[in-house]
Amino acid sequence: MRIKDYLWKMRKHNGMRPQDVPILLKVIAKGEASWQNKDLASELFISTSEISESLNRSLIAGLINSEKRKVHRQSLLEFIEYGLSYTFPAVPGGIVNGLPTAHAHPFMSKHIIASSLYVWPDARGEKRGESIEPLFKNAVKSSLMDEKFYKLLALTDVFRVGRTREKKIAREELKRMISNES
Repeated sequence: MRIKDYLWKMRKHNGMRPQDVPILLKVIAKGEASWQNKDLASELFISTSEISESLNRSLIAGLINSEKRKVHRQSLLEFIEYGLSYTFPAVPGGIVNGLPTAHAHPFMSKHIIASSLYVWPDARGEKRGESIEPLFKNAVKSSLMDEKFYKLLALTDVFRVGRTREKKIAREELKRMISNES
């Protein structure tokens, strides 16, 4: 089905939502494994209907193919690099326990020495840092179950809160991972 034909059947597109990017990253993290919407829903702790709506928004935005199975990787990279900080900015909050993200993620911390850390709030977290809201409610829970997904999501946060040098490192690693070179 062509996008044009599909649009008249779907309700109005009111823009992307924060969980849309993690859903696409999860599809990428799954690699060649087959999946259904219910699999994404259970692994991300998001309802099946929200997965479906998200994939529809991503189709209209040109971030996934018409079968809603293959992510347009270059388009997603461009959106993360140039649009994410404008559409879903992160404002650091208070110091809390949580799961390290952005330049505090273990991959990034090998390349960047920072005096402060960013974390997704989680009372069971072993690291303390400035809190930033993740792109979706259950980011911590789903990241703890899938290391590749966690890394993709944390690298994405660099574009929400990072500086130029951090973004350069994150861009190269995201490009490698998203382009299937991992």
